[in-house]
Amino acid sequence: MTVNCPSGHPSTSTDYCDVCGLPIGAAATPAGSAVPSPAVPAPGPGTPGTPGGPTPGAPDAVIPSSTPEGQACPNCSEPAAADALFCENCGYDFTTGTMPRPPSSLDLSSGPAPATPPTTPSAPAALAEWVVERWVDPDWYAVQQSDDPCPSPGLPTVIPLTEKSLLIGRPSRSRGISPEIDCGDDTGVSRRQAQLTTDGQRWWVEDLQSSNGTYVASAAGPLPETPIIPGQRQELNPDDRVYVGAWTRLVVRKATPEEQAGQA
Repeated sequence: MTVNCPSGHPSTSTDYCDVCGLPIGAAATPAGSAVPSPAVPAPGPGTPGTPGGPTPGAPDAVIPSSTPEGQACPNCSEPAAADALFCENCGYDFTTGTMPRPPSSLDLSSGPAPATPPTTPSAPAALAEWVVERWVDPDWYAVQQSDDPCPSPGLPTVIPLTEKSLLIGRPSRSRGISPEIDCGDDTGVSRRQAQLTTDGQRWWVEDLQSSNGTYVASAAGPLPETPIIPGQRQELNPDDRVYVGAWTRLVVRKATPEEQAGQA
């Protein structure tokens, strides 16, 4: 059922007007029927112009009401369109009669979002000045008498040396071993074969009680026959080669500008 409120708005609600929010009560009339004119009160103590009544022309309390062009907000008395759902001034809800919610210090919609602290850019990673070349050496394989087939020799694997101390060996997930110089394809290399260390200018190699030993020889000399003493560091000369496992040869050298550019 649709009824008219005292201001003439059609409303499906019979208690408060759906448009202006005024109480309907017994004054409601069926929609489509003429809206009764309000009765003119007889002069009395409360009637303007009578003794004891308000003085004509004096300011009186503002009672929000609807006009043919729109309606007045019951909360702040600001005019609004007749079909407006909310008061643009205070946010009063014309359809439900809900008063505007007071601003809360936790309501981020009532003000600008808190400023996000600036992010400090991270420093670029330092370029490795040294690299190690890992080769497959058929000559070393020939004297090791390994049962594993030797891989085909090719270009070396170049590994940047970014730490002061690096492990040579084969990785083991179960034992938590992740060597910086991974020789995992050579089963003759121990999990923890040897340690490379540097002071920034010189390099040392130390055997870590490996199964097959760690060998060092000059590039101009023959293949080494005696392993270095385990637990003792041996300094590497610029042209020295380190032999481990069944076919692995390692060479420590300065990185080229092209190799450093590839790290950026």
